[in-house]
Amino acid sequence: MQRLEGRVAVVTGGASGIGLATARRFAEEGAVVVIADVDEAAGKPAADQVDGLFVKADVTSEDDVRALYRTVQDAYGRIDVAFNNAGISPPDDDSILETGLDTWRRVQDVNLTSVYLCCKHVIPYMLERGKGSIVNTASFVAVMGAATSQISYTASKGGVLAMSRELGVQFARQGIRVNALCPGPVNTPLLQELFAKDPERAARRLVHVPAGRFAEASEIAAAVAFLASDDASFITASEFLVDGGISGAYVTPL
Repeated sequence: MQRLEGRVAVVTGGASGIGLATARRFAEEGAVVVIADVDEAAGKPAADQVDGLFVKADVTSEDDVRALYRTVQDAYGRIDVAFNNAGISPPDDDSILETGLDTWRRVQDVNLTSVYLCCKHVIPYMLERGKGSIVNTASFVAVMGAATSQISYTASKGGVLAMSRELGVQFARQGIRVNALCPGPVNTPLLQELFAKDPERAARRLVHVPAGRFAEASEIAAAVAFLASDDASFITASEFLVDGGISGAYVTPL
């Protein structure tokens, strides 16, 4: 499929995990891909993989975010797709009784404030063209509660979901679609690192996934490509769950 032929797509957190898998999928579907990441050592090779452009950016910095989209606009004259995906899930983000204020703020900055900044600075370019697709990475935890809490992560993803919904409504008649992608647990380095430190927590989570496994990053990327494309032309302000059935399960199959 070449659903994104000739379109320019920006992926934050594109050097690894879901971001990199999506950059690859975007390129396969014909898009010009710009990878933004704070990790220059990983970001440049990632961009080379997709014959794209790498822009070093700290998405918690408004100056960096503003410069990112200006660079893309100057280079290509358009921005059609923004996949705001950068995020963290540090091990010191735990129960509200254990998580310190510094950790809370750091997770909120990276996971929520960055999405605010990216939307704020990419939407004006999309308004100029009268169209665009924004996909913000939320999570299935934005719609469910977990006893194995990561309190700031959960709160940040709830914020992403609510903000995406509001932006999708606000800009719908101006041709801009905004959707919140809500993945279930995904087999990425971030998840592997977290669960390697706590196998019991991993086992407790996996047992609740009806599909019986965690998602692969490429499966999430396929959903992002759909939302970015005209196949999703009537989908906006949505919570797009790609979670192996976890949010719909009362009990899992034997």
